[in-house]
Amino acid sequence: MIVALVVAACTGPVSAAEAVARRSTRPDPAALAAVIDRYVGEKARSADVTPTPLADDATFFRRIHLTLAGRIPTPSAVRLFLADTDPNKRAAAVDKLLASVAYANHMTTTWRGWLLPEASTNAEVAGAVSGFEAWLHNQIRADVPYDQFVAELLTAPLDGRRPASRGRPAADTDEAANPLAFYIAKEAKPENLAAATARLFLGVQLECAQCHDHKFARWTRDQFWGLAAFFGGVERPTAGGGLREILDRRELLIPNSDRAVPATFLDDKEPEWRFKKSPRVTLAAWLTAPDNPFFARAAVNRLWSFAFGIGLVDPVDDAHDQNLPSHPELLDALARAFVDSGFDTKYILRAICRSEAFQRSSALTHPGQRDARLFARFPVQALSPEQIFDSLAVATGAGLEGPGGMYLQNGGPGRREFQEAFALSGRRTESPTTIIQALTLMNGNLVGAATTVSASRTLGAVVTLPGLTPADRITALYMTALGREPSQAERTRSLTHVGTGAEKERYADVFWALLNGAEFRTNH
Repeated sequence: MIVALVVAACTGPVSAAEAVARRSTRPDPAALAAVIDRYVGEKARSADVTPTPLADDATFFRRIHLTLAGRIPTPSAVRLFLADTDPNKRAAAVDKLLASVAYANHMTTTWRGWLLPEASTNAEVAGAVSGFEAWLHNQIRADVPYDQFVAELLTAPLDGRRPASRGRPAADTDEAANPLAFYIAKEAKPENLAAATARLFLGVQLECAQCHDHKFARWTRDQFWGLAAFFGGVERPTAGGGLREILDRRELLIPNSDRAVPATFLDDKEPEWRFKKSPRVTLAAWLTAPDNPFFARAAVNRLWSFAFGIGLVDPVDDAHDQNLPSHPELLDALARAFVDSGFDTKYILRAICRSEAFQRSSALTHPGQRDARLFARFPVQALSPEQIFDSLAVATGAGLEGPGGMYLQNGGPGRREFQEAFALSGRRTESPTTIIQALTLMNGNLVGAATTVSASRTLGAVVTLPGLTPADRITALYMTALGREPSQAERTRSLTHVGTGAEKERYADVFWALLNGAEFRTNH
């Protein structure tokens, strides 16, 4: 049923040549943003829900930095943005962030998390992260179209190679940057590679069909092993050794049976095999084709969830007849636009960030807005461990690191501590603060140093800079931590506090409270 609905919604097959040609047409993100708002508005009206007004400039600026750069903006950037009178400054700010190194760093970390979740628990995978992230960063900085990015991942040559790692020189790995850690993370097993490919790039979970026909979806056991058969020749003969592939292996024996299943696409199209080429090449060509009924939809749904914390289909990797999109027409429109743009992820993100749906306030102004999947207000989202750590680095003046997952191999304080304490489970829109998270912020080394006048660059500058009034110093702390000025009530309360006792330590109390508040640890 899902396949039929998707195919019916498509405008017709689009050749690869046509998709490439469309990349040069520079589609208008404002036009797609209007399409987003039309469908979101229609859904809200049908539910008799009034959307919230747009968020103010300070909230929007902080929101796009957390979304696109993975951390809060600097106070100086906030002040410049608030002082800008250009009516198009929000669109310009989005464009600037999408072109920044901060965006590439954040997306490298984000995609590594999606593709290699095993790196958090598997020491060998963690050791291969550096080469994998180098490959990811190159892809993102070069604006490689999404279909090419996925194809390169799925068709990476093996030939006895091992993934690049920090511990081995490039000469021993053929290339310093490569995606081979993906295959190591999946243990070079066809069933693991097939399940991950389906979840990540098709938006469907096939694992249940590994042992029996899926209970809730149309997938059969034969279909699962038919997809896995494209990886049937992938092997890792020895633990810790290189990868290899037997190119002419195009079928798999179903475990605990006497039946061999040939490599088969999920839409039952007949594969067109290529002479002396890996079956993975044939799979990648089908998977990334413009007329594939799953690929574009899964990609834009993941990007939507990346921006809003919840997908049009949610979870993003579990589309089936019992889990339909909240806005089916919008999902179809985004998928068509994605294909027409030549699979340009930045185009989709530009359109989302320019939409009123993304720019709305998160404040509840109507009871019906509690349903996050209406998108009648911006969903409040818990920050990822990396977002919290990097935002604290900005707020405290500790300095930002580039992309790099070496902390995954090292325990103890620092980024690894936050990665463990703030690991998200389930929806980002439904992530309550745990005791461990609260204690990490309240008593952790990073926040402790940040809120000590003698150790904190930010706090030291705020309390010692001559010529500032107490109100100026309070405003500076709010701008640093929250990206906004304090309300009159907040200013009065803070001034009352710092006006007694040891003044410098009282400013530290205010800064500590701001860094420990829900406003700091959420994107809202």
